[in-house]
Amino acid sequence: MLSLQTNSPGLAAVVALTRAGRAQSIAATRLSTGYRVNSAMDDAAGLQIATRLASQMSGTQTAMRNIQNGISLMQVADSVVAGLTTLFSRMRDLAIQAADASTTRDDKLALQSEFTQLYRQAGEVLDTSYAGEHLFVGRLDASGFTPAKFDEPLSFQIGAGGSNAMTVDFNDAKYNMSAGFAYTDPTDLVDLLTDHASEAIDDMTKAVDGLASARSVFGAVGNRLEAAYQNASNLLTNTTAAKGRIVDTDYASESARQVTNQMLMQSSAAMLKQSNGVMQMTLSLLQ
Repeated sequence: MLSLQTNSPGLAAVVALTRAGRAQSIAATRLSTGYRVNSAMDDAAGLQIATRLASQMSGTQTAMRNIQNGISLMQVADSVVAGLTTLFSRMRDLAIQAADASTTRDDKLALQSEFTQLYRQAGEVLDTSYAGEHLFVGRLDASGFTPAKFDEPLSFQIGAGGSNAMTVDFNDAKYNMSAGFAYTDPTDLVDLLTDHASEAIDDMTKAVDGLASARSVFGAVGNRLEAAYQNASNLLTNTTAAKGRIVDTDYASESARQVTNQMLMQSSAAMLKQSNGVMQMTLSLLQ
């Protein structure tokens, strides 16, 4: 039916043109931003899931930095114990030399002098601090006693959840390390190698064994943190991929969709032009 009041073909063409234009605009936005989901209207459920995944990703990245800091702490502790082991091994060698009958009194005095200096240096090494905190030796000042870092159990946050914490007690390691610091009175060192070399050998042997045991604890905790880091890294990789599948633009399909929408817009515009021609033809019947 020819009508001047209602141009049905034209209305259909306008609706198609509007729909194709909106789809073209969405495709252009996705291609320009690189994201399939640019607002909640694009994919409400997908945006909710992606937001939760993004939060987990951020928390996991922070946990990975925590783990790396924990590994650094274990490496510092291991280097301290390694340095002490070198010192006490040398002191043991000095004691063994002093215990020999061929060593003269003057030789023993010289050995005793080096032994004393090494023992004092061991105390300095034990007093190592990390990030402003003393690791093995507490502090007593006017404000009270401040425990050392390893005096209390340490909790390492190795994940994005509140339950993802690794608590480690280093009391056994500290106890094993204390075996080497049996000479608390300065007078204990005065005639140690000159008159008690055999006892010094036994003491230094216990010290080296205790340090080896303590070092194994720090190494084991470091390895555990390394494993936690690898697990967090795998989790971050998979979470990132999952989020990307939800919000990232698929350029192959989106480019094809853009071409389709462009063709639809052109065809709709052509049909709208033809529908206007029908209206003019209807008017010509009145001439």
